[in-house]
Amino acid sequence: MNDRTLYRLADSTAVEALVDHWVAWPHTFSPVPYSLHMLNYQKKNLTSYLQNPEIHLKSSANPKLLGGPFVNVPLDRVADIAQMLERMGGEHAESLQMAEDLIAFQNLLDREAIGQSLEVYYPLLPQSLRGYVELLYDYNNRPIVRCIESLFYKSRHYKKHLQSLRLFTQTHDRVRAYYMSTPRLPDDDSVSWQIPFAESAVDELFKLDSQPQSLGYIREVLGLDACDEDKLIRLLTEQSARTAEPWQGPGPRLRYLGHAGVLIETAGIAVLIDPFIAVKPSQGGIDRYSFQDLPAHIDYVLITHVHHDHYVFETLLRLRHKIGCLVVPKSSGIFYADISMKLLARELGFQQVVEVDPLDSISFTGGEIVAVPFLGEHNDLPFAKSAYLVRAGNRKLLFAADSNCLDKHMYQNLCAEYGSIDTVFLGMECIGAPLSWVYGALLPKLPDHKHCQARRSNGSNAEGALQLLEAVGANRVYVYAIGREPWLQYFMALEPEDDDAYIREINKMLTVCHERGFSDARRLYGCDEIFLGQD
Repeated sequence: MNDRTLYRLADSTAVEALVDHWVAWPHTFSPVPYSLHMLNYQKKNLTSYLQNPEIHLKSSANPKLLGGPFVNVPLDRVADIAQMLERMGGEHAESLQMAEDLIAFQNLLDREAIGQSLEVYYPLLPQSLRGYVELLYDYNNRPIVRCIESLFYKSRHYKKHLQSLRLFTQTHDRVRAYYMSTPRLPDDDSVSWQIPFAESAVDELFKLDSQPQSLGYIREVLGLDACDEDKLIRLLTEQSARTAEPWQGPGPRLRYLGHAGVLIETAGIAVLIDPFIAVKPSQGGIDRYSFQDLPAHIDYVLITHVHHDHYVFETLLRLRHKIGCLVVPKSSGIFYADISMKLLARELGFQQVVEVDPLDSISFTGGEIVAVPFLGEHNDLPFAKSAYLVRAGNRKLLFAADSNCLDKHMYQNLCAEYGSIDTVFLGMECIGAPLSWVYGALLPKLPDHKHCQARRSNGSNAEGALQLLEAVGANRVYVYAIGREPWLQYFMALEPEDDDAYIREINKMLTVCHERGFSDARRLYGCDEIFLGQD
């Protein structure tokens, strides 16, 4: 093996972003939500596992319990989980205390503050919250502890030294354990690289998708010794990288990348929406576009909301060196779970981040991006979110993400300003998860079970989707696969069936569209290519 041989990352090499051995996503990153999630989810789950690891393993193997709070770690690693739990109580002791203090103080205000001045409560703040919060009322005299997120990123509760990347060969699409419940323990088949995500060396790793380097250079980037060479070489290939040719045809070309990801190429500009890019498993799998199929430069990446399957750390970090500008919706700055995507992006090392309010616009050669209101899908909680209207030449495309058409008049008002919209991309996760599934760990107190079940993270059903399409005057509609691709199972906890409730609603909507003479109306899956041409 000589040092003149050049290697790139193999097509099957996955790189998970981790925070203290847990998959990195917004709730394990922003300091206040992370502290609450650790206290009320991670710590409880690890404790439960140690009490009865067998039941956790049995439950993890049951498809009907996919997405449940079960730690899928083999029995011979019980000691590692015990050590992890012990370290959590030490390394994160201050953050766990802060989380307890925050909930207790919010509940204290809920009991006592009924409209009187909140100034008298500042001296009562726990030490862990002093200098980091503001006490407010909403317009109905309900008290709020406003956490100043930017200050928390500068505090001892934000621990960059616990960030890492885990490189491993993905043998098949369903190889990963559920992201939220199972920590990633070190093993002989993976390479762990302890590095803050914002470091520029991360870009040097991910440039290896298309720019081969010598083994010595790669070892140096990762800080590996020669004894790690055998493990590293399994993650690399000598095969030449493919080059994605830029689209130069008439009108926009759209490529569907799976889940809610779409790449638009038009007039030399590349716009990517909600990317969740899959690697190609070593044992094969369904067709897909992967990292080498993307352009060398992506002018804009548009993120619709902060859910883990749309703001995907693993993909964003891998593409960071290619991205010109990251566009994110603006958070309120009032509620601690309404995570600032701009602050997230900055801590992920993005330099060019644009935060948008509804109807803010960004112009590019031959087109425009407009932020559009996004209703529903967040369990009636206040979160930053935005759909996007993209004008490419004379085409107008609405990327509605998981919008629930709760009020068609909003779309009518939008079209009164911008004209009709010919093409709509829409998710139709019309059932959605109950309030407690993701947000239960963050709330001071949960509503009763009945209300938790009623408040779901659901998008449009057939009726709502048809109202949306009619309101904007669309004649093309493409429905996202809503987590049905096999590489999303560990993230979405779905076991899709060919005739489940989602598919029935989608087919009902598509049948009406076909009857109405739509130019195109179909459900997307895996990968697809759409040419809109020019009228």
